[in-house]
Amino acid sequence: MDPITVAALTALASGVGGDAGRQAWQGLAALVRRPFRGSSTDDAGGVTSGISSGEPEVAELENDPADPLRAQALATALGVRAALDGEFRALLEEWWQSAQSGSSGEVRNSISGGTQNGPVLQGRDFSSLTFNTSERRER
Repeated sequence: MDPITVAALTALASGVGGDAGRQAWQGLAALVRRPFRGSSTDDAGGVTSGISSGEPEVAELENDPADPLRAQALATALGVRAALDGEFRALLEEWWQSAQSGSSGEVRNSISGGTQNGPVLQGRDFSSLTFNTSERRER
């Protein structure tokens, strides 16, 4: 797995990349909230002692997204957790590939069926769109 860069984490936490960047950040936050399945657990069956799940680092970077030390702490926590939890490592790899490509899926646009009367948009992840059309009456 390519290491997750401090610059990438800082950019995602800062909201760079618009909707795609926000979705990538939310995906990472959801991923680190998954139960930690480290190679050794404490007596209560919980998180491996002394190893961060990444949740505190995500929260701290969200509070100060421009701080490279917080981004480095998150990158380190993700790397350590990935080394101890194979399932997390696979999911993190999938997330990282998606974040690097700038999308979380393939887009296919197709228009067919004759004349289109109205606006047609092709793309991905549209939100908060408003179409104001004037109604034309034929005389």
